[in-house]
Amino acid sequence: MKVRDVMSKDVQVARPDDHVQEVAMRMQSGDFGFMPVADGDRLVGTVTDRDIVVRGVARGLDGSTRVAEVMTHDVKSVRDDADLKSVLDTMGGRQIRRLPVVDKNERLVGVVSLGDLSTRVKEKYAGEALEDISRVGKV
Repeated sequence: MKVRDVMSKDVQVARPDDHVQEVAMRMQSGDFGFMPVADGDRLVGTVTDRDIVVRGVARGLDGSTRVAEVMTHDVKSVRDDADLKSVLDTMGGRQIRRLPVVDKNERLVGVVSLGDLSTRVKEKYAGEALEDISRVGKV
């Protein structure tokens, strides 16, 4: 099974010039805390509710701050043709709960989360990944 078989395809995307207040409102209304950031169809980063708080609010920035100022730039992504075991290993090894998914042309095509994987793969593998992701002090 490939990651494209389990990823979420209907993904909310932020743009680098979006205001963080708008993105936070979209997160609130959709009940999620993670968004890939894309320039056109190219992944350029990610932004989380935590990024907005820690890199924005805690530094005194306001809601008109651009996403580019608070987003994570160095983003790990996974190809849509990757096998699920390798994706779980990557997530566990890097303590990542969500990964943007790109196609062979590096265009953003979806997001895979630990939740997506835990409901669609062998419980053993998802459990091992969750244990790795949750391990305190592991980098």
